[in-house]
Amino acid sequence: MQNILEIKEKMEEQEKVAYGIANARLLEEQEKLQKLFVRKAGYEARLKELTSAKLDIVEIQTCKRASDSVKSMIRDQMIAVHTAQRNLEMARKRLNEVMKERKTHENLKEKAFEAFKEEILAHADDDGPFIEYVIGIEEYVEAFLISSINRSDAT
Repeated sequence: MQNILEIKEKMEEQEKVAYGIANARLLEEQEKLQKLFVRKAGYEARLKELTSAKLDIVEIQTCKRASDSVKSMIRDQMIAVHTAQRNLEMARKRLNEVMKERKTHENLKEKAFEAFKEEILAHADDDGPFIEYVIGIEEYVEAFLISSINRSDAT
């Protein structure tokens, strides 16, 4: 059971990394979108300036095309942000699922260990000193496992 628990913990760590990557990607996409909005505002301000001053039709058309181009880029970037948000949500769900699986497996392991101890205690009359020795080892192993789990949860 310990091997399975270790595998579950590794899977959880992988999902944590995947979630972190997805979150970083979302932040990156949001930053790109923000820069595009600033760029668009600059083009619109320039366009307003050009239309209020001496009319330079070529410059106005160039600025208008650039503004339209940035609007298109903003739409594309909004789609990229939405996709990154969806990916982050899926990564969060996967992470939650593997965390549940690990916790379930830990609980099963603890219940199996308790059942084992009860079975040993039920036969304690037959094998008195040997059983006391085994129970001492089990308590040591249990304390070690709990401290290992606590250390892995802290990191």
